[in-house]
Amino acid sequence: MSNENHIPFIKLEHGSGGALSRDLIDQLIFPIFRNNNYSELSDATAFCLTEEALITTDSYVIDPPFFPGGDIGRLAVFGTCNDLAVSGGKPYYITLALILEEGFALASLEKILKSALGAAAEAGVQVLTGDTKVVPRGKGGNIFINTTGVGRRVFPFPLTPQSIKSGDVVIVTGPLGSHGITVLAAREELKAAKHLKTDCAFLYPLCSELFTFGSELRFLRDATRGGAAAILNEICQNQNFGIEVREEAFPVEDEVALAADILGLNPLEIANEGVAVAVVSPSVAAEVCRKLKNQPLGKGTAIVGEITGINEGRVILETTAGGRRILDYPRGLLLPRIC
Repeated sequence: MSNENHIPFIKLEHGSGGALSRDLIDQLIFPIFRNNNYSELSDATAFCLTEEALITTDSYVIDPPFFPGGDIGRLAVFGTCNDLAVSGGKPYYITLALILEEGFALASLEKILKSALGAAAEAGVQVLTGDTKVVPRGKGGNIFINTTGVGRRVFPFPLTPQSIKSGDVVIVTGPLGSHGITVLAAREELKAAKHLKTDCAFLYPLCSELFTFGSELRFLRDATRGGAAAILNEICQNQNFGIEVREEAFPVEDEVALAADILGLNPLEIANEGVAVAVVSPSVAAEVCRKLKNQPLGKGTAIVGEITGINEGRVILETTAGGRRILDYPRGLLLPRIC
């Protein structure tokens, strides 16, 4: 930063549009993200896609911004890229807009931006443009990030509930709940989950394995807020089919299960950032599991249930005790500011 400001924290003047704003962008933010497509600061950046494009947007308000295994920068990039991947797209470009709270440490901001850059490199995407705003102390939760992701459609079949048929198989690609429990433990300094790490990861390599099954892949979604329970209910809402799942079939790490039990939480309702829920034809289910388990992110892949022609619009859970109950949408504010 310039000699005018050696204070190592965000000031309101950094968002004023004046000299300190320019210093923040020119000397910290832009040098991290400059690339061949983003070579100068302007109000818009040109880019090209030669085939059908997909676009998504997301915002990240996670508290705390740093947590075991990740931070808000890495989460923002991977979370946005994952939304493209589970929609049948290969991510190419991303925007990154920052809302910073007065008093936020510049060293922390630099660490987050470099983490976002590393995640972008891992995902093979380029940051094309962004924005920076500053809000008064106590009004902005340290740092919020808004993103827009652009990708090219590589999977030609619709990944919607309308593609699902009775008899199809429900698969989850990894253990549930580690992200939500990790963030909660970092926020509240819970010793019960001190060894856990977020599952935050780039899902496109895993999704691309599923794309090889063509129309036998019916549906795909990353299980973020609301966890697997929310996705399963989203699948069958207002549809002419139901879903039956087995509680014991869902992969959950022992430490996650213990922490969730202590906190009175259901791992099926806890946010994930590196797990997808897929619905596939029964004819390819075994091969799907075999291929995914050969991937680093898919070693915990499991078949957890089936699509049925009964109980339309409902998810029925067979419990570990042998009973049956409705698995509904999560209710209430279970884990705020988890992504």
